[in-house]
Amino acid sequence: MSATPGGYPVAMKRVPEPHVEDSAERAEAYDAKDFSTVNHAFARRLLELGAKGRVLDIACGPGHVALQLVAISSKVQVVGVDSSQHMLDIAEEHREVSSHAERVEFQVADANQLPFEDGSFQAVCSKSSLHHMDDPLTYLQEAWRVTEVGGVLLIRDHYRPETMAEAEALVEKYGSDRNASGKATMLAGFCAAYTPDELIDLAREAGLQGAELEIDNDRHMSLQVAAIKAD
Repeated sequence: MSATPGGYPVAMKRVPEPHVEDSAERAEAYDAKDFSTVNHAFARRLLELGAKGRVLDIACGPGHVALQLVAISSKVQVVGVDSSQHMLDIAEEHREVSSHAERVEFQVADANQLPFEDGSFQAVCSKSSLHHMDDPLTYLQEAWRVTEVGGVLLIRDHYRPETMAEAEALVEKYGSDRNASGKATMLAGFCAAYTPDELIDLAREAGLQGAELEIDNDRHMSLQVAAIKAD
């Protein structure tokens, strides 16, 4: 197995995902998928890193992670942002029936131009959105800009497999219940993902001080910054 200077395997060339038009149907299809296990693990990791207070969930989609966070921790209030009004309409429906609705809000926002002051949040997170971004550097810079000094950052996404065969095997392992279109979408996501070394380079260029890269499992990696504990 060949490896990069950072010690991670060399992957196939990245292929950006084709643009998919936003629609109510697409939002509903995404909302119907069961991500409960990975969402719970993501929320737990964020809390383990020291997240509390005001939390920003970038590219929140239908609000699954935001609502998971307030359900398992009484110490957070979450603002979820997404560029898709269709996704946010569904997120708001979920919020309205949640017993923790008062600690969650959703609003439209561009991840590359967040409408918040510097250091507005004690924690900032985003799950499975990095590989969708046309400008990942600005996306990371904005996420870091609105994180308060000493706060928590957690960006989790797929990482790109070494070969197409490995990507196809992951699709069969985790998407066996999907139809042909769903499998094609999942495969495109793996092909559009970054390698660990590419993400490390992006984080360095974006100025993310104290960031660490964790390989979570056979398909996910996390760029994370833990809270600085007071003496």
